[in-house]
Amino acid sequence: MNRVDVFQVGETYTNDQIRFSLDLENLGGIRPALDGKRAVRHVAIMTAEEASGRLQAENPYRDRIEAGVLIYTAQGREGDQALSGRNKRLVEQYTIPTPFFGFANIGRQTYRFLGLLELLRHYQENQTDMRGNLRKVWVFEFRIHNLPPEIPIDQAAAIMATILADSRRNDAQGSLEREVSSLPAEPARTDPALIVNIEAIRARILQFSPWQFEGFVKAVLENNGFVDVSVTPASGDGGIDVDAYVDERNDFFHGTHVQAQVKRWRHAVGSPEINSFRGALSTTAKGIFVTTSHYTRAAMAEARHPAIKASGYLCAYRQLNELPKYMNDFLPGLVDSAKSISPLYTGYDFPQLLG
Repeated sequence: MNRVDVFQVGETYTNDQIRFSLDLENLGGIRPALDGKRAVRHVAIMTAEEASGRLQAENPYRDRIEAGVLIYTAQGREGDQALSGRNKRLVEQYTIPTPFFGFANIGRQTYRFLGLLELLRHYQENQTDMRGNLRKVWVFEFRIHNLPPEIPIDQAAAIMATILADSRRNDAQGSLEREVSSLPAEPARTDPALIVNIEAIRARILQFSPWQFEGFVKAVLENNGFVDVSVTPASGDGGIDVDAYVDERNDFFHGTHVQAQVKRWRHAVGSPEINSFRGALSTTAKGIFVTTSHYTRAAMAEARHPAIKASGYLCAYRQLNELPKYMNDFLPGLVDSAKSISPLYTGYDFPQLLG
């Protein structure tokens, strides 16, 4: 069994080592350890190692690590998920500095220790299951702290308290970064069939590599009144992924330079990303930020700040209507190419985009 008193970041441990060292139950992705008064002492969060391409195709919503953030889907494989039971235990870290130990399964009941996890935010989103049925799930985003590199189990609570205190002291946006923003409402979004179609498209887009998603956005722009559209080289792009210009058929905005940052992410875009993108924009360009995920309320506030002159536009997957023509270019046979397409800027006037 080989109990351990200290977990080292990057080291591997057997399921039994983790179970008995932390006094956990044997099964489940969320494994709390309770004290004699039924209060949570610590929690082990078990995820999978970065999935292979095969697993990515089987489950586009799989847990991922992006930019040091673990995106973790709550427990419950069928039907709508509830924020109860073990799922609810995770939310308690907002007010109680409970240590969350992160482990990634690398196969054969063996796990790599990621470090302590800090809950950044949680939110509900639509997903489709393996049968194509729509359901509501809870998504948790954790920042992975790989320092200190060694976590003595008996000191984990104190270390976690220090990590959380430092993080919150440096977070000027506070709850605005914790909450995911609602995008402008559109009546069509209440159509169940349309919602299912949108989510099915997003599930397939999540299977794209980052450079494939950039190519997809390039195709969308080219089919929505832009010319000279190019994807910038992967290295040295300075935060700009796509360059484009309004074509001459638009008498008012002909020649306007538009630059886009494109993130095929599952974790939410925050205000730091919007601020960095604004700093990367050419002085004469208008900006579009495109993501397959969500925006925090702080990100939306940053994009709309009245004191900032540069115009910005946020595009998330919920703003994309049916895109069969472009999807067929990348994923043949996904949808009926005869279906109509809604413009990229669904629900927005073109002048708003261009300031």
